[in-house]
Amino acid sequence: MKTIRQITALVAAAGLGALATHALADQPLMESALSHLEAAERNLEAATADKGGHRVEALRLVRAAQAEVRQGIRHDRRN
Repeated sequence: MKTIRQITALVAAAGLGALATHALADQPLMESALSHLEAAERNLEAATADKGGHRVEALRLVRAAQAEVRQGIRHDRRN
């Protein structure tokens, strides 16, 4: 009985993993863009601060772009 429960749990977990992968893969270009924006954010955060305010503004714009991409993904999934 314990083995059947373990197999059932593994099958269920695999199914959920497949659904999660599909949810991310349904918009590969948007997901790729988001990943690149997240990398840009990390790089900007790691850069030295003295850029005449441009680094801070770039961070703001990258974060705004991330929000727009996420909203676009959500919109497309709803419609």
